[in-house]
Amino acid sequence: MAIENVGNMNKMLNSFNANEWTKSASIDKATTQPLNSELSVGNLGDASAANNKTFSQMLSDSMVEVNGLQDEANKAMQKLVSGQSKNIHETMLAVEKADIAFRTMNQVRLKVIEAYKEIMRMQM
Repeated sequence: MAIENVGNMNKMLNSFNANEWTKSASIDKATTQPLNSELSVGNLGDASAANNKTFSQMLSDSMVEVNGLQDEANKAMQKLVSGQSKNIHETMLAVEKADIAFRTMNQVRLKVIEAYKEIMRMQM
């Protein structure tokens, strides 16, 4: 149940250029505010590293992480079935973690598609 199209999705996301889209949609860059300007309060830990990523990089990294969780769950199931591991609790935790991550990624995908369709319906 591992994600096999991560490479294809990475290629598609890397080919997307938001700057060209904003030019074609005639959005004035002066009116857009960076999101990280409001995140400077307190100690955010990984927030500074996350601010340097583009949306496509963040999605790609998330897909790779979900794929890794799927692989871990598959390995845990194989170890349980083959008798190498007798701990069913850890196996079930790995399977549920992978399931929750996959469902979350699928919901994010559906929201991105929905937002894209909404943008395409807008009249300029």
